[in-house]
Amino acid sequence: MLISNFVDLFMESAPWMMLGLLIAGLIKECIPADFLARHLGGKGFKTTIKAAFIGAPLPLCSCGVIPAALGLRRNGASKSATTAFLVATPETGVDSVSVSYALLGPFMAIIRPIAAIVSAIVAGLLVGKEEQFYEQHKADGHAQQPSKTSCCASEKAAVVTEPAKSSCCVSEKSSAVTEPAKSSCCASEKASSASDSVPSSCCESEKITTAEPVVKHKSILSKLSSGVTFAATDLVRDISVWLLIGLFFAALVKTYVATDFLAQWGDSIWAMLVMVLISVPMYICATASTPIAAGLLMSGISPGAVLVFMMAGPATNVATLGVVYKELGNRALVAYLVGVIGMSLVFGALTNYLVAVYGFQVAPLSAMDHQLLPSWITIGSSVLLAVLMVKVFWQKAQQRILS
Repeated sequence: MLISNFVDLFMESAPWMMLGLLIAGLIKECIPADFLARHLGGKGFKTTIKAAFIGAPLPLCSCGVIPAALGLRRNGASKSATTAFLVATPETGVDSVSVSYALLGPFMAIIRPIAAIVSAIVAGLLVGKEEQFYEQHKADGHAQQPSKTSCCASEKAAVVTEPAKSSCCVSEKSSAVTEPAKSSCCASEKASSASDSVPSSCCESEKITTAEPVVKHKSILSKLSSGVTFAATDLVRDISVWLLIGLFFAALVKTYVATDFLAQWGDSIWAMLVMVLISVPMYICATASTPIAAGLLMSGISPGAVLVFMMAGPATNVATLGVVYKELGNRALVAYLVGVIGMSLVFGALTNYLVAVYGFQVAPLSAMDHQLLPSWITIGSSVLLAVLMVKVFWQKAQQRILS
């Protein structure tokens, strides 16, 4: 029964996982290397919003977003833009949205990226306010310092009143003017270029070496091939372990946990706070958190508490919090946590309200009455995803043996 439920969940998520991986690989390949630094540099409200919208669809997990965010910060991005990118990128993505659609239904697939973007913007603005407060406090401290008279001021006055004197600087300037120009190979070659028919000069080699490199644009087929390769190797390697753990947990809950086990307190604020305590130290990406959230939903946890888990988990792991503390400061860390956790609770409560009032359905596609995809697509996607995972695990085992 446990294995059967695990296989069913794997087959349900496989087609949407493959679609998400393909789109994520194409996004990764089509975005230029300097695009993020060019659009996210500087400060301001618009930059923070752009950072959230740019980071949301990117195929970066909790570990992959850290070096990308550090690169933005070192290239001049503000604290607010860096924070917004650091929150939005791991909380959602095209791959996680597609898996959410399969395992949690269309409503959760829609509200999840909306909540992630709003959470990223709020966290970025809070960190930006902290940065403005610190800079204003620093400027006020400098303004309150009394102006001091120094020997430099008296020296400047003396320089103005005293007659101009000839100094070593004047002699140096004159000597610099009368100093003959140094002869170079370029100058001598220019003089002899009239008599030489085909000169071979160092100037020509310098022109060749200093010429701008020719940028070769990839064709559409080349980009498609590189994107598919990236999705089938790097992305599968990043999500495979946690995806299998999440699917196994969901199958475990579906098999042994009664449906109404946690329903008695599943709609309360305490369920959301428990999800926060569980998800903050957890190191998990958005895609892998989805099957775990599906298992929690099957056990009776409210949709709002499930959304809190999917938002807070990827954005508040220990590694990310350490980077925020080191690069942005302790006050920025507090603002970061307030923004992420606060907006998670707000959207969790909003989700429960919308489900209760408007009757939105939050359930896996398998629980619905109709079959969305043909069986051959489901089976083929499952086999292909399983082969890619086995290949990744085999490569990891070979690397460990060689090392």
